[in-house]
Amino acid sequence: MNANKNIQDKIDSTLNALDTLNSVQVSPFFKDKTMQKMFAEKQTISKSWSWFTPQLQLATLACVVIVNVYAIRQIKSTKYNEAISSFASDYGLSSESESSLFNL
Repeated sequence: MNANKNIQDKIDSTLNALDTLNSVQVSPFFKDKTMQKMFAEKQTISKSWSWFTPQLQLATLACVVIVNVYAIRQIKSTKYNEAISSFASDYGLSSESESSLFNL
């Protein structure tokens, strides 16, 4: 029973401590100032990528597509295949002339 009385005394003292707290006075423009600071920080973060504009993104995409189309055409051409075959035969990389342990 004594433990319950101690707990009840602690609860009462905690609730009484809340009565002694004063209300906090906040500036009426606190929210506006805080929102302005938040949006100002977001603008500084977005400035790090500001150089990569949509026009530059489009130009980069066009360059990548052009390089890929050119590479695919070169791979499909017979000149490229002949050059690869001659390179492989010059350096002994062609698998036609050599047998491997894995090819039975």
